Amino acid sequence: MKKPLIVENVTTAYDKADVLHDVSLSVQPGTITCLLGSNGSGKTTLIRSILGLTPARSGEIHFNGRRLSDLPTHRIVSHGIACIPEGRKVFPAMSVEENLRVGAYQEPSNVMVQRRLREVYELFPRLLERRLQLAGTLSGGEQAMVSIGRGLMGEPKLLIIDEPSLGLSPALVIHNFDIIRTIKDRGITVFLVEQNVHQTLAVADYGYVLSQGKVVAEGTAGHLRDDPEVNRAYFG
Repeated sequence: MKKPLIVENVTTAYDKADVLHDVSLSVQPGTITCLLGSNGSGKTTLIRSILGLTPARSGEIHFNGRRLSDLPTHRIVSHGIACIPEGRKVFPAMSVEENLRVGAYQEPSNVMVQRRLREVYELFPRLLERRLQLAGTLSGGEQAMVSIGRGLMGEPKLLIIDEPSLGLSPALVIHNFDIIRTIKDRGITVFLVEQNVHQTLAVADYGYVLSQGKVVAEGTAGHLRDDPEVNRAYFG
């Protein structure tokens, strides 16, 4: 079976300091694959390498059979990868709907854009109520909805979600993870990068644990819950 995302022996450095060391992982189609790791483990650097923002020093990255290494970021995105960044990062002086439309900037058909807007509003009815409101005036939870909706507007084949629980109340964290499960059910492959182990392993199919730039454990969600390395790292 073809795997949408394959990372092979990737080493990435800032200046001369290696942050990722020979990292390999893959994401199966139609699944939620998670990457667990504490702050400073290299999770965000791996995302930046996949998107071409911080190119790998060695190793290769493939998506749907295409080699992504050395491609500029806009070309990588055009192959069907979208990223919901850590901290949401909405455009505060633009309305909710303007923020969402930014996610469909590569779609020339307004009919298609309107259809995608309807799908996002169906997923997040609160955004329909606030579609003309400036995104910067929304609550943190509502901004998270805008960020996820904007990522979906490009109809990605792979959605990378970076730390969706960051800064949210427990109730909103549960809601966001329910939405992530719904996204998978709609046929979108999800690569979920998180520190929240309990919620992540509750929705993920498979996962990897990154520590000090190296993959130290991998397996099904059930296996990782029982893995002593994961328990030492996260549960003491």
